[in-house]
Amino acid sequence: MRFSLTPRSRRDVWLHLGIIVGLMASVVLLFFYVYLPWTTHHNQIVTVPDLVGMKQADLEDYLEARDLEYLVEDSTFNPDKPVLSVLSQYPQPGQKVKVGRKIFVTLNSRQPPLVKMPNLLNRSVTNAEGELESYGLKKGEIQYVADLQFNAVLQQLYRGKPITEGTQVPKGSRIDLVVGNGLGEQEFDVPNLAGQSQDEAGFTLSGLELKVGSVIYEGGSGKPDGTVLRQRPEPGQKIRVGDQVDLWVAGPDPADAASPDEESATDLE
Repeated sequence: MRFSLTPRSRRDVWLHLGIIVGLMASVVLLFFYVYLPWTTHHNQIVTVPDLVGMKQADLEDYLEARDLEYLVEDSTFNPDKPVLSVLSQYPQPGQKVKVGRKIFVTLNSRQPPLVKMPNLLNRSVTNAEGELESYGLKKGEIQYVADLQFNAVLQQLYRGKPITEGTQVPKGSRIDLVVGNGLGEQEFDVPNLAGQSQDEAGFTLSGLELKVGSVIYEGGSGKPDGTVLRQRPEPGQKIRVGDQVDLWVAGPDPADAASPDEESATDLE
């Protein structure tokens, strides 16, 4: 048995095929030009706001009102910033992004990480401060005590107690320093310099780690020029390493003595 399509049947087939093709084309066009742009926010652009310093609790509502979202990418610790505040963001403020874009943020963590305490003993204050900074620590109070080491760290303290090298402390902690003032703590009797020459007195004081203070010259003492007549502090009084001793010396002040050229010029006048 053979079937044949009448002219009307052929028209019906082509009509149905055209309807199907038209429906498919409509679906494709709606998908690419309506649904896809709507779901991907095609051509909908917003400006990224500045989130640095903002608390995490405020981020969601703030960004939702601007058709944006956020994602915590990392956290770190900064003792000078509020806890759980935004330290940095990406994309940067002012950039243009599509609606619905996620802004990646780094938050300031609640707890600081622990770092190992360095050894600051016998270092200068400046050197110790740089070492603390490299470990993420801060220089606290400086207490000077009597010691022959000048400006050298004698003790390192955390919360008022000595802390040893390698002890873990929170990053950002303040470390107090006990520092030598360059003066000895031990007291001893002032030596008797009377009768010595000025140079001998200087050597005597240097050997005791004392310093020559003011030198006052006196004429008419009957003693040879350059002889120490008296001193201050007087012999037997207490003194400490690094202190000064003033001397009264027989003879004219060398600074007042005229040079030979000046004397010749005076004679010619």
